[in-house]
Amino acid sequence: MHVEEKYTEATWPSSPEKATLEGKNKFLGFWFFLGGETVLFASLFATYLALKDRVPSTEHALAKDLFELPLVFVATMLLLTSSLTSVYAMYHMKNYDFKRMQAWLLVTVILGLGFLGLEIYEFNHYVHEFHHTFTSSAFGSAFYTLVGFHGGHVAFGLLWITTLMVRNAKRGLNLYNAPKFYIASLYWHFIDVVWVFIFTVVYLMGMVG
Repeated sequence: MHVEEKYTEATWPSSPEKATLEGKNKFLGFWFFLGGETVLFASLFATYLALKDRVPSTEHALAKDLFELPLVFVATMLLLTSSLTSVYAMYHMKNYDFKRMQAWLLVTVILGLGFLGLEIYEFNHYVHEFHHTFTSSAFGSAFYTLVGFHGGHVAFGLLWITTLMVRNAKRGLNLYNAPKFYIASLYWHFIDVVWVFIFTVVYLMGMVG
């Protein structure tokens, strides 16, 4: 059974996420998990690159005819900014400032929801305006699988961070939940890094053909 302890800023360790053996084990296990996720996304990227020009006829839109960079750019800025706000949250976590950590995590969640909302709008726009669906072509299948899979990770990350915030709202910070917040933040950074590759490989490269 976990016994909660009371800390002050002076007694709070400088690296609370790795101050206990349990925290170190979670940290190590998470890196193994990210290794598997990296291989999975690499496979999806390779599949997309192989199929991005596979459409059944000239009536089906290619990437250069489909994508709207201003919308994707705004979504990208929202997600990258959310990565920065999660850094601020972890800064306050390391300084034993629970309220400010929660506040910055809330901003992170709001920005993430904004990104997810724009992605859903983007998919809906492609389906209704260009009839670009998951089954319309090999390109469509590869595109929706890669970008949609990332969107699923964003949704999971938002649920993860929100659950931690709600569950620990009255508990405050301790060496038991600090690793959980930190690992959730690392996961969020991973999602952002993957999106940078998606933005480059799928959207920017797609626009130049």
